[in-house]
Amino acid sequence: MSPQPVSTPIICPLCERPIPPAQRDAHHLVPKSRGGRHTEYLHRVCHRQIHALLNETELARQYATVEALLAHPQIRTFVDWVRTKPDDFFVATRKSTRLRRR
Repeated sequence: MSPQPVSTPIICPLCERPIPPAQRDAHHLVPKSRGGRHTEYLHRVCHRQIHALLNETELARQYATVEALLAHPQIRTFVDWVRTKPDDFFVATRKSTRLRRR
């Protein structure tokens, strides 16, 4: 009997935890509405946090890389917190007050 092939887990570039298939979201670094094509797989909770804090214009102009996203103070705080959670952790995300006012 031959051994089963081991698949390499996809790692979230924000929180650096393995992403279970059920929690995997493709994030356009530059939103599709702004001409973006490249995607990165993120944890669903990380992806939703990005969109709860930043609008599409901000994403396209200032936060179009993983490094830029991690430099955002609120995203950095979130990532530092979520890193301590299990890989399949999920919690509902609310839009920031700033984005809800628009």
